[in-house]
Amino acid sequence: MIGQYTVIDGCRSCGSTDLSEVLDLGAMPLADALVDPTAEGEEPHFPLSVWFCSDCTLVQIRESVPPEVLFGADYPYYSSFSDALLDHSRSNVTDLIARCGLDESSLAVEIASNDGYLLQYFRDAGVPVLGIDPAPGPAEAARRRGIPTRGGFFGTELARTLVEEGVAADVVVANNVLAHVPDQNDFVSGIATVLANDGLVSVEVPYVVDLVDGVEFDTIYHEHQCYFSVESARRLFERHGLFLNDLERLSIHGGTLRLRFQKNRLPSDAVEMVLAEERARGAHSFAFYADFGHRVEGVRRDLTALVDGLKSDGATVAAYGAAAKGATLLNYTGIGTDRLDFVVDRNHHKQGRLMPGVGLRIEAPNRLTETMPDYVLMLAWNFADEIMAQQQAYLAAGGRFILPVPSPRIVP
Repeated sequence: MIGQYTVIDGCRSCGSTDLSEVLDLGAMPLADALVDPTAEGEEPHFPLSVWFCSDCTLVQIRESVPPEVLFGADYPYYSSFSDALLDHSRSNVTDLIARCGLDESSLAVEIASNDGYLLQYFRDAGVPVLGIDPAPGPAEAARRRGIPTRGGFFGTELARTLVEEGVAADVVVANNVLAHVPDQNDFVSGIATVLANDGLVSVEVPYVVDLVDGVEFDTIYHEHQCYFSVESARRLFERHGLFLNDLERLSIHGGTLRLRFQKNRLPSDAVEMVLAEERARGAHSFAFYADFGHRVEGVRRDLTALVDGLKSDGATVAAYGAAAKGATLLNYTGIGTDRLDFVVDRNHHKQGRLMPGVGLRIEAPNRLTETMPDYVLMLAWNFADEIMAQQQAYLAAGGRFILPVPSPRIVP
């Protein structure tokens, strides 16, 4: 069943119609729409294709599913279940407090604050905070831990309301949310509206260059509507009077950009260095992305061959991580209940449900040591080190993991 969606006519950032197709993943279920085993009816599927804008260099999907469908009452992602993400966030906050001289008279605002996983570190340091998140479950979890949280989708309208209420943010944090936004210009305009004149915006986005290099096609799903280079992000924010003054490349999530914007232009050497690297790699032209689809098809072929070979030898195979990227990988490769026995995940909000599209049941991680599958396909490969550290008992008993990208391989 194909659900309701719209197809954009032009680039989500600059409006250009000069778009070229990079990859077509076909009809896919919503990656975070975990299924109630008692539910009846067919799951909706939506087309999913990736395109490159020749005018502003933004990589994006053309299909838009309504945000209230993507981030509704059953949205299951809670950031606090990842120890690595908590450590990453704590370090980020410590740096921002020092960099911006934040204290009890300041205000830190996070857009897509989820369950308060990051803002808690500002609060604990005595810095006042405000979270904004549209997903009812995570937002309520944040309030329970004492993080003031405004429900709703962020954009210019909400930003103006906040300003009328006296909000002027010294720091705006927007981590792993920019890619989720269908109206890029409304979102960035809202950030510029709520930011104090001398404030700083800290944005983290998956880096499209790392996505291509690592064949990370499974990070493509309907929630992720854009995939940024430094150049495409710079152009988007500068259109709204926010200038890219500093950046860092981070390894988390398979390759992330941390971008820092301000209302005055004072670019660091790091900005021009990475822009020069992108130009040298050709990342501002379609040629850089042209063979990505063929490489993705190679991963599908090699991964299914690897799993089928293990199964034909009598091995049992499970999976770890009921992550959105796992839904893309399983549905695109066709690896489902005929090849895998179950999926495990630490997030108790996901346990007992089924992976979208393929119907694999999600269990608690102790199921691995209880049943000892011979191999575990690492769906949440972006947290592979953390997961394998947690699963020392499984590894010590002879279990092994399969990492799917950039090329399928068995570890250790």
